[in-house]
Amino acid sequence: MNSATYIERRSQLETYFDRTAADAWAKLTSDAPVSGVRATVRAGRDAMRATLLGWLPEDLTGRRVLDAGCGAGQFSIEAAKRGAQVVAVDLSTTLLDLARERYRSAHYGGAIEFRAGDMFDPALGRFDHIIAMDSLIHYDAGDIVRVLEGFAERTEMSVLFTVAPKTPLLAAMHAVGKFFPRGDRAPAIEPVAERSLRARINESSALGSWRLAQTQRIKSGFYISNAMELAAA
Repeated sequence: MNSATYIERRSQLETYFDRTAADAWAKLTSDAPVSGVRATVRAGRDAMRATLLGWLPEDLTGRRVLDAGCGAGQFSIEAAKRGAQVVAVDLSTTLLDLARERYRSAHYGGAIEFRAGDMFDPALGRFDHIIAMDSLIHYDAGDIVRVLEGFAERTEMSVLFTVAPKTPLLAAMHAVGKFFPRGDRAPAIEPVAERSLRARINESSALGSWRLAQTQRIKSGFYISNAMELAAA
């Protein structure tokens, strides 16, 4: 991926999740008590993870799965429980260390290979399924489609991903976030209109043999995200 916006945002994400937000993210992805707002985010992420897992076969034995932007590894662990051979990649080495620790205490079925780096890297290999849960929400529609094109080149069955929908609430949250000190800000979420994204996907020659099979919006307090399935025709 040579897009300047993608590279710039990737660098911001690495800094934020590896340093600024590592402790908060570890707490959010555990069962530790959190504030009311963060509790809604946790519930939303749990619902989203369950939705995406529901779009995969119950038995993933022999399937190779890429968890693109794996964070603390919750999705990777659930896929491994179903027998998948998982490659879990993230920019944050801090979160990868946390994911490894959690995997060691919850090992079932398949295996997880943890890698630090860019989810777009073709050197990660080929997969049956790629999952990008809330790891594309910081990129604009053009970069999202370019990532999907790269994923499609090395995926046999499906790409499951999420985007931030364009809603008044997300627009308000984005505006409020600009008032926080620069050092405390998370990298901005890029709301994307589903109709516009569908049009871009349909116009992509690289995705000509793929189709958007299903979508599902998850809303829980301050968590709003659209799940989408790109399936091989």
